[in-house]
Amino acid sequence: MNLTRVVIIGGGFGGLAAAQALREAEVDITLIDRTNHHLFQPLLYQVATAALSPGDIAWPLRTIFRSQRNVRVVMGEVQGIDRAAKQVHATDLPPIPYDVLIVAVGARHAYFDHPDWERSAPGLKTLADAVALRARMLLAFEEAERHAATSDDTAPLTFVIVGGGPTGVELAGAMAEIGRNAMLPDFPSLQRRAVKILLVEAGSRILSSFPPDLSANAQGTLESMGVTVLVNQAVRDVRPNGVALDGHVIETRNIIWAAGNRASPLLGSLHVPLDKAGRVLVRPDLTVPGDDWVFVIGDAAAVQDGQGHPLPGVAPVAMQEGQYVATIITGRTPPMNRVAFRYFNRGMLATIGRAKAVAQFGSIHVSGLVAWLLWCTVHIFFLIGFRNRFRVVSEWIWYFLTFKPGARLIDQSQDRHHP
Repeated sequence: MNLTRVVIIGGGFGGLAAAQALREAEVDITLIDRTNHHLFQPLLYQVATAALSPGDIAWPLRTIFRSQRNVRVVMGEVQGIDRAAKQVHATDLPPIPYDVLIVAVGARHAYFDHPDWERSAPGLKTLADAVALRARMLLAFEEAERHAATSDDTAPLTFVIVGGGPTGVELAGAMAEIGRNAMLPDFPSLQRRAVKILLVEAGSRILSSFPPDLSANAQGTLESMGVTVLVNQAVRDVRPNGVALDGHVIETRNIIWAAGNRASPLLGSLHVPLDKAGRVLVRPDLTVPGDDWVFVIGDAAAVQDGQGHPLPGVAPVAMQEGQYVATIITGRTPPMNRVAFRYFNRGMLATIGRAKAVAQFGSIHVSGLVAWLLWCTVHIFFLIGFRNRFRVVSEWIWYFLTFKPGARLIDQSQDRHHP
């Protein structure tokens, strides 16, 4: 069987790991992505909170694969997959044929059948999202400063983050630190109590994927930083001027959505079973039912661990899946000889603020400065390119010593949601 033409849809962690693992394979790879860069999503919240610049966490795909001769990078929007013809269809491009297909398209925000909420409560998945949220936060401070002399309205500096997972926790901590410690000295008319950060979680605790003791530690740390943590509070409605919870309404124009994901609608063109989040119910070797050489990985795939629990949508899972698929392709391994994918969990990390984090490595639970240093080390290691690593470390050291983030510029053309 001819398996020389490999098409990878998506240049995120999974797609990147697969392409790089195929460096020595005798295949021709076409990597298609809607953008021209690989994005280090775990640090997006630091762009949104003005701690880092967009270029610090993104790297051009063509630069990444400059020395890998068997990769062709194509920037394009994939519209559909024709499994019968073995072709990928993208806007303004001729059909792209494949022998092997890897679908690594990631996910977008899930608004629980209320897509109209997105305008008032934007999420954080892309660089454009992060830059827009940064502008929104900075404009809120400018607006509050203008009105401080004539109004007691605190709504401009009330920020509500919906979702108590790692993204929501990291955003809440970063906004509390930057909003109260870094921004207020530049806005003399504002008082510390004017900045209100609320983290809303529908479940009984934040960081529900972590052990209960680390969840409690994270909540206590956030509250010590001035964040109000609301658990067992489901969002009932989102409006331009507030968010309705169980029993009360919080007035604000600054709502950030970090509560769940939904897979790309592109997966519907595969015509295979999907779960409630729109992810493909893949087989143990990460292939789609009925097709031995079409793989789905990362946030697009519904995969379970050895205990039957769904794997989280995090970078290490996607990377290990990409490497696993590459091994099958390199060895031309027939379906009957494939070993089922198994995820090796090296641990979980979540940062809360400066020198504040929680970490789990098997039975070992760590918090505080040690966990934060581990978090910094891991994220620097996975960043692509010496320049990015150097710049991010430099920004972190500067912020640690001075509490002054260095990316507080407003590009109003990017502020898509602010009234």
